[in-house]
Amino acid sequence: MAFLLGALAFVAALLVSVMLHEAGHLLTAQRFGMKASQFFVGFGPTLWSRRRGETEYGVKAIPLGGFVRIVGYTPLEEVAPADRDRAFHRQPAGRRAIVIAGGVVANFLVAFLLLVMVAMALGLKVEGTPTTTVRTVSECVPAGPGAGCGADAPRSPAAAAGLRAGDRVVTFGGVPVRDWDELRRAIEGTAPGRAVPVVVERGGTRVALQVRTAASGDGRTFFGMSPRVVGERYERAGPVEAAAFAGRTVGAMLGGVATALRDLPAALPRLFSPDRGSIPGGQVGSVVGATDVTGQIFSSDQSFRDKLSGYLAMVVMVNVFLGALNVLPLLPLDGGHLAVLVYERARARIALARGLPDPGNVDMTRLMPVTYVATLLLVGLGLLLILADVLNPLRIPR
Repeated sequence: MAFLLGALAFVAALLVSVMLHEAGHLLTAQRFGMKASQFFVGFGPTLWSRRRGETEYGVKAIPLGGFVRIVGYTPLEEVAPADRDRAFHRQPAGRRAIVIAGGVVANFLVAFLLLVMVAMALGLKVEGTPTTTVRTVSECVPAGPGAGCGADAPRSPAAAAGLRAGDRVVTFGGVPVRDWDELRRAIEGTAPGRAVPVVVERGGTRVALQVRTAASGDGRTFFGMSPRVVGERYERAGPVEAAAFAGRTVGAMLGGVATALRDLPAALPRLFSPDRGSIPGGQVGSVVGATDVTGQIFSSDQSFRDKLSGYLAMVVMVNVFLGALNVLPLLPLDGGHLAVLVYERARARIALARGLPDPGNVDMTRLMPVTYVATLLLVGLGLLLILADVLNPLRIPR
């Protein structure tokens, strides 16, 4: 039930994020006197709609996006004589640029304000001190960071030795360990594949285990436990600190999205392998994958505050990703329309400098083949990621 609630919460957040993106286009268009005839969440058959003024608002059956229809968005559209002066393509370039960028700005603004709210109301997490007590035991040796346990993944040394959650490691390789740093150094100082005696305290009794360490995907010694952390807490931030935190976080997320998109082509062959998450590109997922991850957050054994924080972080990431994706200079994305506008104005300035008349709007019919190819690539990539998320889903660390 918790997993289902998490999945539904993500779908709701995604639809709201898309709606706010489209609202950025709608409100700026209306502000400049352009005519917006429709504002819908979803695609396909209409489930519900209501007209307010000259705009029809509604919900469609397939909840995979949304759209706002601005009259005359391209010169290819037929526009009624009464609406000709209000058509999008007849407006000054500056106004068109603001309307095109309105959706991206809305997503980034939502992400920023959500982070400010989280920092001030929920608080920022102050890390505690990791101990030698076992919080969780890894089931397998992952092929890389973020990778799941595939069918061929070897069992982790800790799991194979019988280590349990709640055990407190007393010695590792005959060396007493008093804190996590000492235990981590002992693990890292042991060669992969070596048999190591480990003593744990379990229910007041000391138990001797024999562990054979393994090599992780990056070649380091892997044991297979995560430590229990004590002293974690949340501290609420003031407005200035919260704004600084939000700015840093949005910037870091944008950098992460850029890195993931850059690495995505190289990660495509790994989408169906156990080491999918070993590089940032392999961690890119579809709506199905993000829904699954949110369900994992809700069904985890974390505190309610941790779950809420993780869920809101997902909502922020969705808005940052939507904004960043739409900046790409590809039609039919917002960045593609903005690139056409920039080219159009650059061409007009060159013509003016030569004493020639303004060439006017770009002939969009010449760009239609490029638009079709970009659309097919985006749809194909989306379907491939959905298939990967179904057959080889990403798992969050427990």
